[in-house]
Amino acid sequence: MASNQEQNTDRMSSRMSKHESEESTLVWLGKEIISTLIYVGVILGIFLLIQTFLFAQVSIDGQSMAPTLQPNDRLISNKISSIERFDIVVFDSPDEPDKQYIKRVIGIPGDHVEFTEDQLYLNGEAVDEPYLNEIIDAYPGTYTANFSMVDITGEETVPEGQYFVMGDNRVNSRDSRSFGFISEEAISGETRLQLWPLSEVGFLY
Repeated sequence: MASNQEQNTDRMSSRMSKHESEESTLVWLGKEIISTLIYVGVILGIFLLIQTFLFAQVSIDGQSMAPTLQPNDRLISNKISSIERFDIVVFDSPDEPDKQYIKRVIGIPGDHVEFTEDQLYLNGEAVDEPYLNEIIDAYPGTYTANFSMVDITGEETVPEGQYFVMGDNRVNSRDSRSFGFISEEAISGETRLQLWPLSEVGFLY
């Protein structure tokens, strides 16, 4: 009789031990899942913060920056970089809501911009544009039509907080020659790094 009671007790103890082991496993799995979810959430949060405040991916869908940039090229845009002459910037279209343009900064605040016979003049001094050398040499006519900024905008110099931008494809670009200056607030980022295609990965100039 005592032996039967001992066997029953052993069975109950075994069941309880197995049940406790299963509960312990479930608790461990639960903690692992929660830990993984927290980790993934933190990574996603960091990614969203970086994309929102620091960097963004940009895809090219037009020809206005050719030959420097081509359709479907992908770039990284830096949202906190200071803007300098000849930087390539992404900005909100001044007259087309929900559309963004990508152009090159030619004139910064205080600059006087003028083109004569394919030569850029900033504040009366001739300035080279090495990013256009290859295409200008191959182009049969005048690549950048003559103009003076004052004739286009009515301003002698680029106003404070404004920029004069142009596409590298001077014969097929809608830029400050058409819509005037762009404001600093309209600029969402400056691009220096190309990600795609792989054959073109590297820094822009």
